[in-house]
This record gives sequence, C-alpha cells and structure tokens, in this order.
Amino acid sequence: MGSNVAKLPPVADAALALDDYLPYRLSVASNAVSRLIARAYEDRFGLSIPQWRLMAVLAEGALTQQAIVARTAMDKVTVSRAAQGLVTRHLIARAAHEADGRSHRLALTDTGLRLHAEIAPLALAYEAALLAGLAPAEVAMMKRLLGRLEAAAARLSGE
Repeated sequence: MGSNVAKLPPVADAALALDDYLPYRLSVASNAVSRLIARAYEDRFGLSIPQWRLMAVLAEGALTQQAIVARTAMDKVTVSRAAQGLVTRHLIARAAHEADGRSHRLALTDTGLRLHAEIAPLALAYEAALLAGLAPAEVAMMKRLLGRLEAAAARLSGE
C-alpha cells in the first residue's frame, strides 16, 4: 500500500460490508456497463474495450501513447496492445513526434474516423438507455461526484 496509508484518517471500529463498500460498487457498476457495451463493439465492429477507448480519445485529436495512458487511466501495455491492433487494421496511424524523437503520435486514419462516426451514435444510445431512469439533475450530480472521487483518488495516490 505504500506510504499513503499513514496519511489516512483513523476509522472507528467498522465492519467491511462489501455490498456497501463504495470502491467495490463502483468497480462492479463499471464492469457491468463496460461488458454490456463491449459486446456491441466486439460483435459488430471487432473492437475490444481498450481499442474503442483509444479510438474515442483519438477522435478528439492526435496524442502520444503516454498522453493516452494519462487520459484513459489504462496501463502502458494495454494502450500499446490496443494501438498495435488498430494500426494493423489501419484504423490509426503512428507518426514521429516532432518534439520527442523517442515517442510517436497516434491519430485516427480516415477509415478510423469513419468507424468512429459509425460507433459514436451507438455509444451515445447505450449511455442514454443507461441513464433513462435518472433525472438530468441526477446525471449532472453523478458526473460532479465522480469527478470529485477521481480527484480524491489522485490526491491520495500522490498524483
């Protein structure tokens, strides 16, 4: 756990009930949503979750693999494997980085842009279906709270 454990406040005698433990619930919910959507990407488009995440990030602009790791919270190996698969399918291209000769910039190809344009409405439809039972104010609050949890996790990990 490292040195961050010493910085945590003491907790009163409390039992850990897994179904009430927020990190567990977030993980289960995230995995359930990812599996649901991944089936559609895999079945219809032959993309893994990391490959789709990579494409979605690159649709916003070219990035280095290091920047993608930071943006997506995926590890280097996962990003590298996803990128290689997408390069092989000619969905993304690697180009030398102007400022850093050791790294490459990744960008969607025209084929990749067309595939992203085909998948994006499906992704948005899944999101709408998942959020259909929530009021817009609840969705906005959930996004704010998730942002705060991400920031707290970054602070606790020393990022």
